[in-house]
Amino acid sequence: MKGTYKIADKIIEIISLHEKVHQYCKDYCSEGKPDFTVVTTQADIDYERVRSAKTDAAEGRTPLDSPDDYLEELAVYRKIAEKMPEYDTFLFHGSAVAVDGQTYLFTAKSGTGKSTHARLWRKLLGDRAVMVNDDKPLIRVNDDGVTIFGTPYDGKHRLSTNTALPLKAVCVLERSKENHICRITKAEAYNMLLQQSYRPSGCFALEKTLVLIDKMADNVAFWRLGCNMDISAAELSYNTMKG
Repeated sequence: MKGTYKIADKIIEIISLHEKVHQYCKDYCSEGKPDFTVVTTQADIDYERVRSAKTDAAEGRTPLDSPDDYLEELAVYRKIAEKMPEYDTFLFHGSAVAVDGQTYLFTAKSGTGKSTHARLWRKLLGDRAVMVNDDKPLIRVNDDGVTIFGTPYDGKHRLSTNTALPLKAVCVLERSKENHICRITKAEAYNMLLQQSYRPSGCFALEKTLVLIDKMADNVAFWRLGCNMDISAAELSYNTMKG
């Protein structure tokens, strides 16, 4: 099965075993000559099954017996993420919400509440807040600045917009009974940036990703937010980070 999609300004041809991949990416359909092609095999699906089981075990969850078509979705995005550094772009794990044309990216360890905090922003700001991507956006870093893209890979709630917007700030979330926020340095944010960025297996792509992370860190603001799950946390973070 074959389809062509435009993701992060690149036209990608996807050749898959299952139809679900193409249903997943349907909002990104495109035409034109592909910049590159992704082909998946049963071996790729089996690899994702083993990897998912190891991740579940490491995080104390009962491994799920996921169907092949779901695992193929993971395999496709992994192959895209491996290729994107060639185009000054990398995958980042976080929840990105835009307000008035500027994007704020929330990141944290799994289960901290990234999506919940982004939802509070949407509740607070209404239609002014646009969900760029709720899970795995792509970030391009070049001489024009730092741009964040919506992608089909947008979390269990399928919250994203097929758009590209400048990235204004990255906010590291931590759980706290009392809300508080402070500006942090690139050095203080760097470990979290490394943890939350997809690290390709190829040497060139990995080296390029590290360069892109470093360059991004020089061009956006970093904050640390201790927050509860009350809308007052969104009020504090928005009013502080908007500058």
